[in-house]
Amino acid sequence: MDFDQITPLILTSNEAPNIGRTLAVLQWAQEIVLLDSGSSDETLKIARSAHPNVRVEMHPFESFAAQCNFGLTQIRTDWVLSMDADYVMTPELISEIQALESHANVVGYCTDFRYCIFGRPLRSTLYPARTVLYRRALARYHDEGHGHRVIVDGRVQKLTGKIDHDDRKPLSYWIRSQDRYAVVEARHLLLEPADQLSFQDRLRRKIFFAPAVMFFYLLFARGLILDGWPGWFYVCQRTIAELILSLRLIEQKLMPKHY
Repeated sequence: MDFDQITPLILTSNEAPNIGRTLAVLQWAQEIVLLDSGSSDETLKIARSAHPNVRVEMHPFESFAAQCNFGLTQIRTDWVLSMDADYVMTPELISEIQALESHANVVGYCTDFRYCIFGRPLRSTLYPARTVLYRRALARYHDEGHGHRVIVDGRVQKLTGKIDHDDRKPLSYWIRSQDRYAVVEARHLLLEPADQLSFQDRLRRKIFFAPAVMFFYLLFARGLILDGWPGWFYVCQRTIAELILSLRLIEQKLMPKHY
């Protein structure tokens, strides 16, 4: 696939610790659309100095899906490479995309992620595969709880190359973000019919079962105890995230008038 057919789309909001590394491996891009929702740090300055073809568009944040759908309207090429500001493409994935041949019945490509803690890759992660490369005209984003998902009208094929997820923002920032996500996620879990929830989300709705299960599952079943301190860091992060969600679920049960 010719790189001039692809435009990377990156959402940013105070991503100074990450954006330089993300853009450094996108030097092949003829244009990058960076959709910013009001960064107050050095994100935009770093982005403009890291890549000569960054086009910054400002748009107030409403939801992840709304932000992405607006971003799609700013793309001029047929194909979009959807990237978070803490995603780093591996050389193997870049080469694989360049070697792709056009198939009329393939309209998107998904890939797995390699989760990194301060640049150190883990052997496993809960981060799911994601459709990252797709035809712009056939894609639409939808909110799901605190997250979002792209729906592509057609066949999506799996790539073998991976993307490194390497978020180096401070831990305090991560905790505040998880709390914001938990408010939205708790509301979603309580309003959604139980038979429409995944097993993992039904477990979360039972409150405080999920944190314990998450801790032991990641540490032993996924083998992260073998990754040393980076493994422990990730296990504790995911356990804390589940604890925050449990607390927010209790809060919304006890204080429904506020929501």
